[in-house]
Amino acid sequence: MSTLAQILYDLGNEVSGYDDARGHKFTQDGLEKRGIPIYYDHDHEIDKDTIVTYSVAFKEDHEEMQRVKKLGLKIKKYAEIMGDVIDMFDTIGVSGTHGKTTTSSIIRHLLENTLGCNYFIGAGDGHATKDNKYFVVESDEFNRHFTYYHPTYSIITNIEAEHLECYKDIDDIRNTFEIFANQTKKLVVANGDNEEVRKINYKTKVMFYGFNDNNDIVIKNMQLLETGSVFDLYINNELYGHFDIPLYGTHMVANAAAAITIAKELGLGKDTIHNLLETFHNAKRRFAEEKVNDCIIIDDYAHHPTEIKATLEAVKQKYPNKRLVVVFKPNTYSRTKDFKDEFIDAFSLADKTYLTEIDCNRERQEDYPGITSHIIVDNLKNGDMISLDTIDKLKDETSSVVCFLSCAYVDNLIDSFKNIIK
Repeated sequence: MSTLAQILYDLGNEVSGYDDARGHKFTQDGLEKRGIPIYYDHDHEIDKDTIVTYSVAFKEDHEEMQRVKKLGLKIKKYAEIMGDVIDMFDTIGVSGTHGKTTTSSIIRHLLENTLGCNYFIGAGDGHATKDNKYFVVESDEFNRHFTYYHPTYSIITNIEAEHLECYKDIDDIRNTFEIFANQTKKLVVANGDNEEVRKINYKTKVMFYGFNDNNDIVIKNMQLLETGSVFDLYINNELYGHFDIPLYGTHMVANAAAAITIAKELGLGKDTIHNLLETFHNAKRRFAEEKVNDCIIIDDYAHHPTEIKATLEAVKQKYPNKRLVVVFKPNTYSRTKDFKDEFIDAFSLADKTYLTEIDCNRERQEDYPGITSHIIVDNLKNGDMISLDTIDKLKDETSSVVCFLSCAYVDNLIDSFKNIIK
């Protein structure tokens, strides 16, 4: 919602917002920079011509939702407004269960420094001007949002079971991605190593990328080093180029390959792409590192078992000789329930794992009886519960890599931990 507000403001609209939560969030930075006001009361003035959009965290009976309805204001879904904005530009829609933010950020970096681009990235980053031709949009499958989008180019990084509170099963998820793919106007760049991605019936031109030889774009000679990752990219069986990225993990190499394919399609030369990739810095809360004395603190958005496993493997790539500790804040009851065994498997990569209680703003605990963080912690070999009040459990991790993982906010946990080890 923050990113959308920033983009609407940049395109010349007067924008304001309401929130229940008063605590500062990293997604507020762009709002504050633009002077977009955030209200926390139910009596601030709203112009009668205002169009209202809302997060799914706000239910129909919420006091502010009821107020805007009584005022007779026009209400549009978030995805509808995004669809309207997308249609103004040549859009690159980046979709997938995992990797959307990083892939979008790489494309933004490549285009922003060459052709120019607008961008909408889920890490709270948004910018738009009518002068730019291209618009990079992180295209989320949650609540089928991206079915409102008709991008010029699209990427599908992977398809896995996720958001099962919105979808019946994996077939339902894949069918929704198929709608998105076939609303793409020119080209779909898709991860051909993913079984569900391959099952889609593509009506738009598609190019597959991945590590397997049956792809159009093939990653070869990959080396995962403590300083980053290097690889060669072959297109239609011919070497296109060698690339170095300051990112860690096989999944990051695949994300970079998708971004390179789009950049090449838009006319960027391989030397330009290579040089820009070397200077890339990932989005907020994507493997964000801070060193405090001998301790490495990593703040990462990973919240699905596949993402957690990939992040922990990346940590082991960069810090192979350090003890690995995880602090995880689960965000939904449904995901905790649906992927309990997968979470347990992912956390087995860590030397020690701590979980907080589930922190959810769009589901009610009473709808998920018996679902707490204990269904994971109690099945871990080295698991324990933690909270802001018991953060001193980490006091001896002064020379470890401590990963704080969640799509919820963990700043207070990190700050408290830093105070302890300082």
